[in-house]
Amino acid sequence: MIGILGGGQLGRMLAMAAARLGMRTHIFCPDPDSPAFEVTPHKTVAAYDDEAALAAFADAVDVITYEFENVPAATAEFLAARKPLRPGANALAISQDRLAEKTFLASKNIPVASYRAIESLTDLEAAIAALGLPAVLKTTRLGYDGKGQRVLRTPQDAASAFAALEPKPLVLEAFVPFEKEISVVVARNAGGEVKSFDAAENVHTNHILHTSTVPADIAPGVEKHAAMLAKVIVVALDYVGVLGVEFFVVPGEERPSLTVNEIAPRVHNSGHWTEAVCLTDQFEQHIRAVLGWPLGDPARMADVVMENLIGDAVNTVPGEIDGNTQAHLYGKAEARPGRKMGHVNRITRRR
Repeated sequence: MIGILGGGQLGRMLAMAAARLGMRTHIFCPDPDSPAFEVTPHKTVAAYDDEAALAAFADAVDVITYEFENVPAATAEFLAARKPLRPGANALAISQDRLAEKTFLASKNIPVASYRAIESLTDLEAAIAALGLPAVLKTTRLGYDGKGQRVLRTPQDAASAFAALEPKPLVLEAFVPFEKEISVVVARNAGGEVKSFDAAENVHTNHILHTSTVPADIAPGVEKHAAMLAKVIVVALDYVGVLGVEFFVVPGEERPSLTVNEIAPRVHNSGHWTEAVCLTDQFEQHIRAVLGWPLGDPARMADVVMENLIGDAVNTVPGEIDGNTQAHLYGKAEARPGRKMGHVNRITRRR
């Protein structure tokens, strides 16, 4: 029995992958309408700080994982003391704090944007003087899909952005003049085996991932370098599970360079394409890793484009499905602007 913290679409897809392998899953989520509840009979509806419910949940499962990185640290520590938690609490703590994440990556010689910790408006003014403009001011916690950040283009933007962003402290990042964004989904199991999926080229609309295209339009050396950096990260974290690593590709005189934008300690939206064209997709790979099994083959068998279905876009699916298109709808009751309702994988060329 695999315990999963979080009942969104990623938890749903993890539960479905586990079922294919003969495993049972138990979903823990405070939202009684969670889409993951529809694919397993084992569930707990309770707050993440409900220790009685957490203890009963831990007693009912053999290993615990999670589908989102904002699991409270106290919850992770409480559960890790009772059952194996994979990925571990340390990886969770680092990835859910942007400042801790950048400090960790920089300590391992992983390239990141220049940054400064911001606790006051005076700190922000000094950081702008050091890093220049434009720059991006971000919350250190609870930011996703473009939330919790402001682009500063002039010194006059500083005060209003500092006042608007909560919670404090913040982090200011130098603007990276990238030409494209890519990501690598990498897996590591408890025995130290590491395997990466091919890099995806990502396009965002209104700060939300719109498409992931594979293969990415990058040089082979750039893709190999991205996979190498992803491996360094999972090994340094002693990580068990699937990790998403987002990169900026920065043009250079001789060749492009890579800067890590962020890491996500879970299955990743930009890895959904693996469902259609890989014998082992990212969800099965994560389940294999947390169970202590050997990792599956991540080789890609076709070229593919994954497109997120945001809000009412989910209503276009019936007319778009053909022999080269795979749809995955998340079972959410209401389509709202900015809400991820599903995705489609379109095969563009068979190998």
